[in-house]
Amino acid sequence: MAEASEVLMSVLPTIRVPRPGDRVHKDECAFSFASPESEGGLYVCMNTFLGFGSQYVDRHYSRTGQRAYLHITRTRKAQKEDDNSSGSGDPPKKKPTRLAIGIEGGFDVEQDQYEEEVKVVLLPDRLEVTSEDLATMPEDVRERVSLSMAGLMSADSVSHALQVQQWDGEVRHESKHAADLKQLDNGVKIPPSGWKCEVCDLRENLWMNLSDGKVLCGRRYFDGSGGNNHALLHFQQTGYPLAVKLGTITPDGADVYSYDEDDMVLDSKLPEHLAHFGIDMMTMEKTERTMTELEIAVNQRVGEWEVIQESGATLRPLSGPGLTGMKNLGNSCYLNSVMQVLFTVPDFQSKYVSNIEKIFSEAPSDPTQDFKTQVAKLGYGLLSGEYSKPAPDPGDDPTVTSEVRGDQIGIAPRMFKALIGKGHPEFSTNRQQDAQEFLLHFINMVERNCRSEENPTEAFRFLVEERIVCQQSHKAKYTQRVDYIVQLPVPMDQATNTEELQEAERRREEAEAAGAPPPPAPRARIPFAACLAALSEPETLTDFWSSAVQAKTTASKTTRFASFPDHLVIQVKKFTFGLDWVPKKLDVSIDVPDTLDLSALRGMGQQPGEELLPELAPPPLATPDVEVKAPVLDDSTVSQLCEMGFPLEACRKAVYYTGNTGIDAAMNWVMGHMDDPDFSAPLVLPGCSSAPGTTPTEAVSEEHLATIVSMGFSRDQATRALRATSNVLERAVDWIFSHLDDLESMEVSEGGRSAGESEGSKEQPPGPRVRDGPGKYELFAFISHMGTSTMCGHYVCHIKKDQQWVIFNDQKVCASEKPPKDLGYLYFYRRVTE
Repeated sequence: MAEASEVLMSVLPTIRVPRPGDRVHKDECAFSFASPESEGGLYVCMNTFLGFGSQYVDRHYSRTGQRAYLHITRTRKAQKEDDNSSGSGDPPKKKPTRLAIGIEGGFDVEQDQYEEEVKVVLLPDRLEVTSEDLATMPEDVRERVSLSMAGLMSADSVSHALQVQQWDGEVRHESKHAADLKQLDNGVKIPPSGWKCEVCDLRENLWMNLSDGKVLCGRRYFDGSGGNNHALLHFQQTGYPLAVKLGTITPDGADVYSYDEDDMVLDSKLPEHLAHFGIDMMTMEKTERTMTELEIAVNQRVGEWEVIQESGATLRPLSGPGLTGMKNLGNSCYLNSVMQVLFTVPDFQSKYVSNIEKIFSEAPSDPTQDFKTQVAKLGYGLLSGEYSKPAPDPGDDPTVTSEVRGDQIGIAPRMFKALIGKGHPEFSTNRQQDAQEFLLHFINMVERNCRSEENPTEAFRFLVEERIVCQQSHKAKYTQRVDYIVQLPVPMDQATNTEELQEAERRREEAEAAGAPPPPAPRARIPFAACLAALSEPETLTDFWSSAVQAKTTASKTTRFASFPDHLVIQVKKFTFGLDWVPKKLDVSIDVPDTLDLSALRGMGQQPGEELLPELAPPPLATPDVEVKAPVLDDSTVSQLCEMGFPLEACRKAVYYTGNTGIDAAMNWVMGHMDDPDFSAPLVLPGCSSAPGTTPTEAVSEEHLATIVSMGFSRDQATRALRATSNVLERAVDWIFSHLDDLESMEVSEGGRSAGESEGSKEQPPGPRVRDGPGKYELFAFISHMGTSTMCGHYVCHIKKDQQWVIFNDQKVCASEKPPKDLGYLYFYRRVTE
């Protein structure tokens, strides 16, 4: 101990005690998914509070010289045969009774019981110091190290603070209708039992309206269970707002719902309101599950195999490299599914996993905040197979092991999710999200972090050609834009089982008129060919401003591929809005093919003999001077366009290029040029002596310039961004990151000229970098969604591995018996090479 005491004395100034606000990473390694439960435990630096697995702690020591680490190891306690008793004196596991996290009665996120061992380890010799050893050391050493150890152990880890914020889903507020609720004197008296819906005779999930005493069934759930919506329909017909769930009434209260406020509420006059219909609250007993208990049951079942389409089959669990499950962090199945698919793409594997040592060696001092490090860490975790091992048997059912269920230890991407969602209003929360929106968000982050480097998102990037033909002059206009996802329309009128659907609708209307439960609805079967035809069919544009005839007319617009990407993503547009603007999901089956040939959808550009629509000539605003003076623009038209949310410079160009002819012409110009790369760039006049992208009359802030240049951009690029955003720094930063492809073509040299202008330099082709090749593809993955909306439900993905379809359902990874390819939401194809 003398040697350890001397070392501790020498490193004492580097040992810190955590303060409020310090980020303590004591649950997860910065470079791997090692945790205190992993073999070798976790080493927490007592200076930086970063956590490291046993294979990475020496790396941190060699880079920083930090020698003192708190070594935390946890081993799971043996499960007791009887959960309600414990010979060790440990309290039994409590089932949640409250829809909450981190408070009494709520979900216990630390429910598994562990034996924990903590000691100080001194590198490089790995000298170990326990709390007992500290007692024999000098007082200043003992006090400082003990305080640091206690502070680290009592501090909330970053992952815990992010993932398990205290949350109470049962906080209910007094209804605004409770105090003055109108109750009809209609003589209705409700018996203490034997209730049934007055419309359809259902005997469960019954709600009594507190205004007129009507007993009606509750809402229908997304899976067809629940009620038939008769209580809701009654509110819509009468406006009576409050209803109480029968069977939940006890002397302590009941479930009260306000249809007007669309929430569970409190009714301080509930005893009085119930007594009006002959119900004595003090004598009632609970016979139905409360809404809280139902929600808790749902939360406990999230991710269960039974909700997946293949629940009827016994699926064979898989494990090994590329077959690693991911833990659901609370509605994170959208992230899990997308990342599983992306790391099947060779570009992402080579960028992040093949280069993992280089990425880790170049990581900044806090790797937890480094995008490349965390993406590489996730990719390696998924592909290496190190975490693809059966999860410990929870012991709930001794006949069902984790191998049979398909559960794995898997990886918990907490650090990754926190970094990817940082600052985002949706992805930083624990709410369910749209997998397609997350895919685009992640692609955008990769773009930002791969400037002037190998960019794996180029595998998905393609050009879209839009051709607009004026129906009066028959002249055409061609534009191109970048995209990453093909959005496939669903033409419901092309269903092959129309008669079956019409008959089902007739039966539903009859059942509704008779007050009976509706029969099961069939699923519409839509041919994939019909979806492709809807995608490629011309769109009619009315009130199109034609520069050829200088008047409004009609035009046709067709969309084609200007290039075919290596990997094609297709989103089926299942989510739409009804006539009442309520979001709904189309229940459709589409015969999505395993192979796809889109060659016929390639755009051909201007055709021989085809005339192009002329670019609108500028109005006669220029003076005969050598340099064009600033134009006189109609300020009222510019202002009207700006009020619609369009960028100022775009509005100025719209008014200029339509010759001050009014708001309609300017609006048409805006709608026709929104996808132009320089849409919001400053107006540049013909004959102007300024460099492209600048105006001679506008000055930019030197302070803002310096800020953007410090981020690695050139002065000319920073100037262009500031002028495109009216000198607003925050907007300029957003603009520059969304125009990386345009800026890269500038590549300004020290001499002030672009690389394309330098002597002997090779001029780069304009526009973004895209790959191109044959339009023939094969399906290799798809992501499915279950639920009524992208904001709820559950996502899983199927990926083809070595000619075998595999289903990834969070931590469960199994061989797929019947992959539901007709019910997917996002489909991933790769190019077939001849």
